[in-house]
Amino acid sequence: MSDLELLLPGEADVLVRGLRSFPLREMGSGGWNQQHENLEKLNMQAILDATASQGEPIQELLVTHGKIPTLVEELIAVEMWKQKVFPVLCRLEDFKPQNTFPIYMVVHHEASIINLLETVFFHKEVCESAEDTVLDLVDYCHRKLTLLVARSGRGGPPEEDESQYSTPIQELQKQAELMEFEIALKALSVLRYITDCVDSLSLSTLNRMLTTHNLPCLLVELLEHSPWSRQEGGKLQQFEGGRWQTVAPSEQQKLSKLDGQVWIALYNLLLNPEARARYCLTSFAKGQLLKLRAFLTDTLLDQLPNLADLQGFLAHLALTETQVPKKDLVLEQIPEIWERLERDNRGKWQAIAKHQLRHIFSPSEQDLRLQARRWAETYRLDVLEAVTPERPHCAFCSAEASKRCSRCQNEWYCCRECQVKHWEKHGKACVLAAQGDRAK
Repeated sequence: MSDLELLLPGEADVLVRGLRSFPLREMGSGGWNQQHENLEKLNMQAILDATASQGEPIQELLVTHGKIPTLVEELIAVEMWKQKVFPVLCRLEDFKPQNTFPIYMVVHHEASIINLLETVFFHKEVCESAEDTVLDLVDYCHRKLTLLVARSGRGGPPEEDESQYSTPIQELQKQAELMEFEIALKALSVLRYITDCVDSLSLSTLNRMLTTHNLPCLLVELLEHSPWSRQEGGKLQQFEGGRWQTVAPSEQQKLSKLDGQVWIALYNLLLNPEARARYCLTSFAKGQLLKLRAFLTDTLLDQLPNLADLQGFLAHLALTETQVPKKDLVLEQIPEIWERLERDNRGKWQAIAKHQLRHIFSPSEQDLRLQARRWAETYRLDVLEAVTPERPHCAFCSAEASKRCSRCQNEWYCCRECQVKHWEKHGKACVLAAQGDRAK
């Protein structure tokens, strides 16, 4: 491993062995927080390993100890918490938290898990070790991509407009909405890695992808809408590295990473013999897929030469008769995690929210200081800078930053003026983090 090794091999093994699923009621509790911190450490170590190209022990440990299904269940559990419990929590009359960071950690948990899965699913043995939960993961990715397409029709993700924030909880809700966009982009990468394993997927999983969800047509819509690209002030911008970046005119013909993920997924689903044999080319599917011909330019084919095979497939498809949807009686597995969690908690959403408000999200000042110290230990600055591919940006205006808050060392600014303007928002978190640091 590199000099910035975050976890020793023995430590990583202990953390992976200890991963478990938590009931929705316990999200944000002491034990849950400890696991969240452990996941963040595993996440950062996995990125360090992948960046340094020195073997990937985190991925190997997750497979060896059979923990990929646990991560998938935790991912779907926190997704359900955000949909079913979080809105109820925000509506409670006595919900007036002094500090929203404990709740933010639960909201952020989904991003942490999908980021770790994106890093490790590059390896085919990880997909195989997911076993039956790969069905649940396919459903999860489909939900995220469907929302991504729907959001692109409304003009993309919301902007971080600080004037809209009037209360801490409204700010938290806005942050959760912004985070949802980034989670969906990670889900796209995970789905592409699953399609790399088409040959080893079960028939139930293939049927889920091709028939139940018709993923090829959904992927065509993603290419059409390209929600990770936009025009701003007459300039092309693409969402990369967690923010919108202006693309230089000389780079505009270059294939973006996310567009590449969509094309590779389409290639895998349409040209694999097993998948092609199971995909019913109805008149709707044919019409959608033939839209791809307009995107298959010489410039694109130069960057992804394998797409010439897809171009040939589409030329043949244009001359092929469409098929009538099959109505065969098929016995197949279905995803069970979402349905089980919903069944076990149906009618309990308000009770869960009230329990968490009373026992979890109303910590004392001392508890917050202790937690701040733990967060500071988890998010080591030297490691965060190593896994960040680019220079930090100003927390107020988003320009490239070179100055860090001297008190908490967490936020970056381009100038003193921006730091002063941002203090109203940053002040409480800054004091809390500094107190936690002194408590070490």
